Amino acid sequence: MKAIINNTYGTPDILELREIEKPQPGDQQVLIKVLAASVNKADWHILTGLPFPIRFMSGLSKPKYRTLGADVSGIVERV
Repeated sequence: MKAIINNTYGTPDILELREIEKPQPGDQQVLIKVLAASVNKADWHILTGLPFPIRFMSGLSKPKYRTLGADVSGIVERV
């Protein structure tokens, strides 16, 4: 599957489109085929790592999660 990846904090220039392995949902999770997504203020803070205290939740030196976004719309593929 394709995903926009961020391996470090910075501006949108650091984002890369990559082919990654499709995740497997765990217990109490679903896999969603995303058809639309939004970018909000929280995504911007996680992308830039600013203000600095955000890094205590998202990783001090590099982002804990390589993909941004939590507001999505799509089709449930697997439960």
